[in-house]
Amino acid sequence: MQQLSGMDASFIYFETPKSPGHIFSVYIYDQSSAGDGRVTFKGILNYIQERLHVSRTFRQRLVQVPMGLDHPYWIEDPAFDLEYHVRHIALPKPGDWRQLMIQVARLHSRPLDLSRPLWELYVIEGLDNIDGLPPGSFAIMTKIHHAAVDGVSLLEITSAVHDTSPDAPPPTPEQPWRPEPEPTTTELLARAAYNNATRPWRFAQLMSRTSPGGDRLATRPPPIGGDTPSGPAPRTRFSGVLSGHKIIEARRFEFAAARQIKSAVPGATINDVAITVVGGALRAYLAEKGELPAEPLRVMAPISTRTAEQSGAAGNQVSAMVVSSGSDVADPKERLAAVHASTKASKAMNEAVGARDLAQFSEFMPGGLAALAARTAATFEMANRMEPVVNTVVSNVPGPQVPLYFAGARLVTFFGGAGLGDGMGLLHGVSSYVGQLILSVVSDRDMPDPGHYADLLEVSFTDLAEATTGS
Repeated sequence: MQQLSGMDASFIYFETPKSPGHIFSVYIYDQSSAGDGRVTFKGILNYIQERLHVSRTFRQRLVQVPMGLDHPYWIEDPAFDLEYHVRHIALPKPGDWRQLMIQVARLHSRPLDLSRPLWELYVIEGLDNIDGLPPGSFAIMTKIHHAAVDGVSLLEITSAVHDTSPDAPPPTPEQPWRPEPEPTTTELLARAAYNNATRPWRFAQLMSRTSPGGDRLATRPPPIGGDTPSGPAPRTRFSGVLSGHKIIEARRFEFAAARQIKSAVPGATINDVAITVVGGALRAYLAEKGELPAEPLRVMAPISTRTAEQSGAAGNQVSAMVVSSGSDVADPKERLAAVHASTKASKAMNEAVGARDLAQFSEFMPGGLAALAARTAATFEMANRMEPVVNTVVSNVPGPQVPLYFAGARLVTFFGGAGLGDGMGLLHGVSSYVGQLILSVVSDRDMPDPGHYADLLEVSFTDLAEATTGS
């Protein structure tokens, strides 16, 4: 039995029927590399069964502490049922890209069952009319709760359930899996009493460790150019209350072209390029609708705080920085420079305070109080329309650069996304795989034309490449 950290538990507390707390991934496969040129659903079930041991996430479920007196626990589920979690559907004819995106959006909109291990996997057949894919291709969509994984640990699971050759044998478990009995109410209450009694002492330790960071921040001169955003973000159509209906899109770009682009601004990163592309697309999209704010739209970019020792561990090891999207800058190259200056300043601020220490403050609020605070914040947002803090999330998780296989089928591409929240109804995922840079979009129905917005991402990337490399 293992207790959730405060950060992990917060993804449970903040979840609502309109705002599911899971991360989704979509993997698209060409099955011609598999034995006999096809993959069966039974074969997929067997393939997953042989790899359940690669992550504790697959067979762990939540146990809530009575009255919310402490954060929940993970136990090895004694009633685990693989066939509940792995499901099989097919697209109707013609099986095109838009149909796939609509299906993925519908699946993403449904919360996971918190009484079972927090993941689902959908095999989606019938991808018969998608450019660059042979007829008979299929997709797999996974949903894994954010309480169990962050972007980096999700990528580790992705690598673990794939092979580097179509006929690789399954990994051997180090020891047999054993289910756990559910803890008694008395045991849970006793643990809660101990944790709540020792929490002030542990909080004092954290304060003594972070105070020097606060001193460094107070004495450090402001970043050059004052590029760290402050105050509320500008309000857009994505700043309202969620409807519960999601849209999803994705586009692929050449990773080599992105590397050339970043070299045009000294010190710029692939993440800076992605944020700049998003800023350009949002600038064009909102300008078309007469809704472009004069001030730059603001981006929250998650930062992994996972150490080498935490590799393979479940849960979240993440902080975040808030940066400018450059949406107020018309010239693409100048926009990239503005974004880079903003990310550089935000990184300096995080280093001064200590991103890992900031993340640990979530440990010191009891579970019930944290859940109440989450519900109150959501109600306050709806009732009073608080000013938005950010306009979108751009989450970059670099992927593997070698071809991967699932049950013998070659992985062609993949992308992912996460949940939205009231006041922040737009998210962008950034991933990479074998020479591809993939940008995905998750939004509420405030974006009625997701295909058009995805096209604007392509235009923004092309304009940035021409402005920085001349090609």
